[in-house]
Parts: sequence; C-alpha cells; structure tokens
Amino acid sequence: MLRLFKSKEEKDLDALLVKVDNNMSNNYKDAAQADYKNFLKRFAEYEEAGKLSDKVLAYYKPIIEDYATRLSKFTHKDQPTKWGDWEKK
Repeated sequence: MLRLFKSKEEKDLDALLVKVDNNMSNNYKDAAQADYKNFLKRFAEYEEAGKLSDKVLAYYKPIIEDYATRLSKFTHKDQPTKWGDWEKK
C-alpha cells in the first residue's frame, strides 16, 4: 500500500522502522532489538492517544507481526562464541 500523505505520527513510526532495518542489515543485534522496543512503545502511545486511524492501525499490525518473527531469533545468545562452534551447527 502506497501512502502518499502521512501524518506526523506515521512519519515518526516509519523513521523508527528504518532504524530497525538499518541495524538489522548491519547485524547490530542489540541496537535492532532496542529500536524495535522503542517503536512498539511509541506505537502504543499513539494508539492509546487515538492519533492513529483504523486504516493506519491495520497497516502497522502485520508489520509488527513480521518484525516480531524476524527479531525473535536475532540475538547474541544464538551466536557461536568460539571458532569450533560454527562447525557444529
């Protein structure tokens, strides 16, 4: 869905998602997780304040689910710590 005219809140949420994407592409796992939590917090604030229309909420709900699944295993705890650990996987 192409959204040409975005509200201030939508632009803010999109900017936060760009930060998450940038950190994920650079493999900054902790920063990506922190930025995603920041996005969720801001999204909840806007939703509670009634600043997001139903159409916008319907747009972001699948995006939130997608990021949740993509970031669920995007942590350092799954990362091998020694050279030999890579061969075991």
